[in-house]
Amino acid sequence: MTRVLIVARSAVERAGLEALLGADGAIEVAGAIAPGAEAIARALERAGPDVVLVALDGDDESLPAGLAGEEAHPAVVAIADDASGAVELLRAGARAVLPRGATAAELLAAVEAAAAGLVVLHPDALDAIGPAPAAPRAAPAAKEPLTPREREVLEMLAEGLGNKEIASRLGISDHTVKFHIASIFTKLDASTRTEAVTVGIRRGLIML
Repeated sequence: MTRVLIVARSAVERAGLEALLGADGAIEVAGAIAPGAEAIARALERAGPDVVLVALDGDDESLPAGLAGEEAHPAVVAIADDASGAVELLRAGARAVLPRGATAAELLAAVEAAAAGLVVLHPDALDAIGPAPAAPRAAPAAKEPLTPREREVLEMLAEGLGNKEIASRLGISDHTVKFHIASIFTKLDASTRTEAVTVGIRRGLIML
């Protein structure tokens, strides 16, 4: 059973999301609150949700205080008006980004995927991000492609695994995992795990 805390400024939207999620037998609604750092902190401590579903305000589509950050827990699923901000939301700590026009099935699937540690982007968000930039015609040297092992590590990053879990699954040392991640960052021009996963999705290196 996946426990979900709903955060939305509109009482009507909170009620709608609560009814939608509550109708799914695999999801338990742990609460529905308006945004606010203190309210969110209290709800997280009291309810202990697996996922926080946040309906962002159209005037400020950034994650509320208390939910942002690379190490944010639980997983955050963001519903946004503007899909073009998906990358920024992922960098801020969201695990999934959906547009307000997402279907009920898409929303439920995103919640379950985020609870499982996966990164989820709606096709609208991918369209907003745009295709990967074409290589310059006069580029001195193209970036090296990821090795099969690096692609394995990237896929595990998308699953939300930590270094020790990756090392255990692959039967390698933590030091070797760090080496692979550093190489992935260099080859994908990424500075964080979330950014590397986002670039990997955009380039078709990861299938979600």
